[in-house]
Amino acid sequence: MAYLQEHLSLRPYHTFNLPVSTRWMIEIRSEKEAVEFLADNRFAKTDMLILGGGSNVLFTQNFEGIILRNCIHGIEVVEETTESVILKVGAGENWHQFVLHCLEQGYYGIENLSLIPGTVGAAPIQNIGAYGVEAKEVIESVETIHLTSFEPRTFSREECQFGYRDSIFKRQAKGKYLITRVNMRLSKMAAPNLSYGAISSEVADPATATPKEVSDAVIRIRQSKLPDPAEIGNAGSFFKNPEIPVGLFQQIQEEYPEVPSYPISDELVKVPAGWLIQTAGWKGKRIGDYGVHARQALVLVNYGDASGADIYQLSEKILQDIREKFGISLEREVQVIGAVS
Repeated sequence: MAYLQEHLSLRPYHTFNLPVSTRWMIEIRSEKEAVEFLADNRFAKTDMLILGGGSNVLFTQNFEGIILRNCIHGIEVVEETTESVILKVGAGENWHQFVLHCLEQGYYGIENLSLIPGTVGAAPIQNIGAYGVEAKEVIESVETIHLTSFEPRTFSREECQFGYRDSIFKRQAKGKYLITRVNMRLSKMAAPNLSYGAISSEVADPATATPKEVSDAVIRIRQSKLPDPAEIGNAGSFFKNPEIPVGLFQQIQEEYPEVPSYPISDELVKVPAGWLIQTAGWKGKRIGDYGVHARQALVLVNYGDASGADIYQLSEKILQDIREKFGISLEREVQVIGAVS
């Protein structure tokens, strides 16, 4: 059985750096350890939370159950051709380090997702995406263990039902499976994606840019906009970019001609949540030890001694303000753990 810890501070295990703790924590390093733990009747009636890198959670209080920390590692080549490779990757691998490993090996397709915090196991849950690329473009399948039957199940890409920052693991399958490994198909042929405008301006020559140069550009862009969780507690983008009806967008555009937008279909338009929040006057707003980051309105921050409840209430005020000003209901991207009021 994996090592069980009690009454543990969670500060080192989540990027908001909040003063919360857990009753128990157990680290799982293999499928065998996972099944042994799940079958242990001592914790059958205990609340359980699966935690990877802790980069997408907000704790509003101490967690009185058991946290299963997914530490399953390993990167294995399972199929290879002259053009591509399929890698089986442990869910506990650090995502950014995995991206860098792939670049070193000459495996391409995820360089635009450089410096995204968290673990590989979170990639299919969130369908992580940035700078013109989403995880669903490379994921072939996701290996899991059912939390109550302990049976293994592999979800194909289609079965994952990927959407914008969404998947079956946030809906029908939420709280039912432990993701153990993710199978990804990457290209061995360099084809840099510079569709996001800022990348083109960050590389020396867009016409000859390499995947490594794209990765370096993404890292510079992210570091210029986003606070380092090691210095200021945060969970990256707190809100999703909303997809709104064209009619509502046109109403907003009449008052704000400069509103940025990205057509989704004939009926829907995506509007940056950061623009909405900034236009509403929240960017850089600080309340005691918490607030909205000065360089990126999507990021809520803990400057030192804030509580999760403080940050949650701030997000509530922003949601209400955006509804009143624009008629748009934003959604949190961050998972809230604990009671809210």
